[in-house]
Amino acid sequence: MEFKHTSVLFEECMEGLDIRPDGIYVDGTLGGGGHSEGICKRLGEKGMLIGIDRDRDALNAAEKRLEAYPCQKVFVQSNYSDIKDVLADLEIDSIDGALLDLGVSSFQLDNPDRGFSYMQEAPLDMRMSQDDDFTAYDVVNTYDADELKNIIFKYGEERWASRIADFIVKARKDKPIETTGQLVDIIKAAIPASARRDGPHPAKRTFQAIRIEVNDELGQLEKAVDEFCDVLSPGGRLCIITFHSLEDRIVKDIINKRINPCTCPKEFPVCVCGKVGDIKKKSNKPIAPTAEEIERNPRSRSAKLRVAEKI
Repeated sequence: MEFKHTSVLFEECMEGLDIRPDGIYVDGTLGGGGHSEGICKRLGEKGMLIGIDRDRDALNAAEKRLEAYPCQKVFVQSNYSDIKDVLADLEIDSIDGALLDLGVSSFQLDNPDRGFSYMQEAPLDMRMSQDDDFTAYDVVNTYDADELKNIIFKYGEERWASRIADFIVKARKDKPIETTGQLVDIIKAAIPASARRDGPHPAKRTFQAIRIEVNDELGQLEKAVDEFCDVLSPGGRLCIITFHSLEDRIVKDIINKRINPCTCPKEFPVCVCGKVGDIKKKSNKPIAPTAEEIERNPRSRSAKLRVAEKI
């Protein structure tokens, strides 16, 4: 398949990054290179783009897409949460801006071989990096009922998590659950028909939860937000696009903690810990896509962009 991904909140990200032609910028979720192309267009020959992705296919597609731009370009197969190691290997101390788009790429969703989609029959996989060993098959077939219930409820915010977990455990006693289609059928059987009539696809939340578990997405995000804040130069910008409330809450809470790191008890009249914020928000509320963008790209509907600047 051709690597396709429609860049969400593109203009808002370019404005948020406030790109300097000679700056160093990181796209921590390179994907097909859509946002990175916008960055490269704004960089001169002395500017640098560092593109990071766990997916080899994404790196190959982006490198080809961006080869015509004159700026310096470095492509790294890694997890964005390892940004400090990536920069250390490149002997770079700080960067002028970074972008994280936490959405699953259209290529990964639409490619049946990757097993991300509940709309297509495929092996249970869901790995962002095909070099990893742990897959959705392992979650579905080895986690006990309580573990399944907890991740489906916590990461999928699925009210029927307990029933879905029980139905999965019961079904796999006969034979392993190997495909997305098998799992979808089990989820549909677990959720009462009356609850399936309205709202999103009945498997959406469970698939989201399993994908998050397979890739440790929230743990990696929590580490990454702090580390990207650490490596920004003064005036450098960090743009993060989230797609569900769990991600957005992590980003918001860490940014707020960086803005006000004081650990003094609330009853203290003045701060005595001496901790001072090193980040400021560029907008009080997250930036949402316009109605026109949602119509053009329905997958952008739940996107939220937060922009922070290093002081």
